[in-house]
Amino acid sequence: MRRLPARFEFPLFALLLSGLMSLLVSGVATWNAVGLIDHFGAKWLSAWLGSWAVAFPAVMVVAPLVRRVVERCVQPKN
Repeated sequence: MRRLPARFEFPLFALLLSGLMSLLVSGVATWNAVGLIDHFGAKWLSAWLGSWAVAFPAVMVVAPLVRRVVERCVQPKN
């Protein structure tokens, strides 16, 4: 199996993290909003795709900032 070059590590991380997190959060939000109705899957998919479109760029911008904050809050590794 071919692997991506190392320069794609962060964008791939952001893509997968934002996709999975938005999938879970939109599923819970959809369930709370409409319950388990007949068209739950379609409503969830629609909510997920819209939220992923926001979540991916947000992770790309926010993750480096959060890493810097965390670095300041913990002791460095030896």
